[in-house]
Amino acid sequence: MDTTTSFDPEVLGLPFYDDGHRRLAHRIGTWCESQSEFWQNIRGVDPDEAGRRLVRLLGTAGWLAWLDPAAGPHDLPGDQRALCLVREALAYAEDLADFAFSIQALAATPIIRFGDEQQKKRYLPGLADGSLIGAFAVSEKEAGSDVAAVGLGAERSGDGYVLNGRKAWIANGTIADVYVVIARTGEGPGPLGLTAFLVPADTPGVLVDERLEAIAPRSFAHLSFEDCRVSAEAVLGRQGKGFVVAMDLLGRFRMTVGAAANGFARKAADAALAHTKNRDAYGGTLFDLQLVKASLADMEVQLNAAALLVARAAWECDQGHRGFTRHS
Repeated sequence: MDTTTSFDPEVLGLPFYDDGHRRLAHRIGTWCESQSEFWQNIRGVDPDEAGRRLVRLLGTAGWLAWLDPAAGPHDLPGDQRALCLVREALAYAEDLADFAFSIQALAATPIIRFGDEQQKKRYLPGLADGSLIGAFAVSEKEAGSDVAAVGLGAERSGDGYVLNGRKAWIANGTIADVYVVIARTGEGPGPLGLTAFLVPADTPGVLVDERLEAIAPRSFAHLSFEDCRVSAEAVLGRQGKGFVVAMDLLGRFRMTVGAAANGFARKAADAALAHTKNRDAYGGTLFDLQLVKASLADMEVQLNAAALLVARAAWECDQGHRGFTRHS
């Protein structure tokens, strides 16, 4: 295994992946290694500035280019398996980089899948080059992450809508230029009455209620929408289809969370292995002890199982199999 990345070449060699995915894994791994000084410095930066720098870096390097399918890249795959590989590599290298990448993709994907041509042209190029930062606003204090229980209201008014309510724990909430907002337009109870909106952060009535502190320098916030007026063109997809937009996104992204977790876990396992080989104990090293070896072997088994499950879920999604969410 390449000790600079989380990728196991034997897993990459399986039929779940093709040569394009293997080239991608090599490129993203090499690039992440070349950014080691940047990773070391970013944690000492203000959370908002750290988020902006990371998005700009990823955009400039081309790792966000998939967020604008009309522009490319055309020499590397841009499917779910590719997204999982990028998240795994970034998570292994620096979790803040994975955070920046994932939230940007979380905001762009609904536009890619449900946006009209005008919405795609307005937002995707900036999200792909890092000049725009996106955020996905669904969670609320009263509803948690129960999408069907969303309470933020969007009332029809003239040729647009007026949004009133609050969103909670929004990643990149303090630095986003545009929010994908799930709101209740009232066509029916629960999931039947939701609509997705694209709301620029500078729209009158959009407020950052509270900046949330985190251990790592990440941007989180509670948001308020107070008599926030948007045009009918802000509707993403169709009115009353917000639940479909949200669940489609979350179903596709769940497997990428698994990929990132594999990157984090591989980094921890590699650190544990290095420690056992360098720690003197009982006339040898920790690695010489049978129970330590057994623990390391258990880690490897679980990592391989997780990598295979992520690969299967992503492959099934790319093949159009409806059951991919069972594995993600």
